[in-house]
Amino acid sequence: MRIIHSADWQIGKQFGNIPGDAAAAVRLQRLTTVERIAQQAKELAVDAVLVAGDVFEHNGVADETLRRTVNAMSAYTGLWVLLPGNHDAALAESVWSRLQRLGLVSDNIHLAIRTEPIILCDQRLAILPAPLMRRHETRDLTAAFDQMITPPGAIRIGLAHGSVKNRLPERSEAYNEIADDRADRARLDYLALGDWHGTLEIAPRTWYAGTPEPDRFRNNQPGNLLLVSFAETAEPTQVEVITCGHFQWTQLAVTLYQDEDIDALAHRLSAIDLPERQLIRLQLSGSIDLAVKQRLDRVLEQWKARFHHLEGRDSELKINASQADIEQLGAQGFVREAIEKLQHLAAQENSPDSDAAQLALQILYHQQQSLAEKS
Repeated sequence: MRIIHSADWQIGKQFGNIPGDAAAAVRLQRLTTVERIAQQAKELAVDAVLVAGDVFEHNGVADETLRRTVNAMSAYTGLWVLLPGNHDAALAESVWSRLQRLGLVSDNIHLAIRTEPIILCDQRLAILPAPLMRRHETRDLTAAFDQMITPPGAIRIGLAHGSVKNRLPERSEAYNEIADDRADRARLDYLALGDWHGTLEIAPRTWYAGTPEPDRFRNNQPGNLLLVSFAETAEPTQVEVITCGHFQWTQLAVTLYQDEDIDALAHRLSAIDLPERQLIRLQLSGSIDLAVKQRLDRVLEQWKARFHHLEGRDSELKINASQADIEQLGAQGFVREAIEKLQHLAAQENSPDSDAAQLALQILYHQQQSLAEKS
């Protein structure tokens, strides 16, 4: 018996922090990745595909999005089991009720919208679901697994969406908690989880699949699905991680002080493979003058055209006008005095006017350089 465990597709996510066409491509890729999962399931001839919650970004996604998702699943005609998560909770009116109303739930698609076993594969497989009926639950819904009766000899798989107590490296919230020994308490052969967006074995026979398509700047092993194999003997459950993501989201810490650091940054960016599939966030820190800042801006503009998306976060980067910068401006008289006052203000880190003064100097320097290039 083999199944694919996936989770956190979040179809319909908008990616508002990414501009224009780049965001549209990221949105579309999530559906393309579902197609890849279906194709993988077909090629591996698995018995079922389980999706552990947050199939959709929210319950208000368009009907067309629902249809596109079901179409993306169509290459695999075997069994699908879809669980509501906190983003797509099984409310009275939800994506799940709409899927049924639109006639999109075929015989091979099982909506795990009730807390009762789903018996499949001639009673050889029992899925024990814990669907979220609202976004946040304060009780452990998987406790119901302990008392669920399944056919003798059936493989028992728990399917849930939430945070495992005391185990996650970063706990995002105190809701939808799951006991870390649930697999033992409920006599599960495997507990398939969603909510944590990275692939993680969190407890014995208990895994987070993670999102199959990366969707944020966090290095927690996203972009995978899990192939889970169950032997008919007493052998342990086997879990194989299969990479299926397309885009890669990478966050780089970059410290800048001088012109040579810009060269090092450019070299670092040039070493990244498949730039068209990369979303890069640069966390910039350090202290540079106006001339180096202008070169940094030019380098980043050049690399933005090569990567799918590139952004720089510079809240920790100090811009200090050097004396050479001031001389480069070539100002005299009262204009020179005003520039020197801005330079003084910009150097006062605790002043509420420091950032504004830094920006004013950058604008003046940029304008001066633009005029010089035109002359």
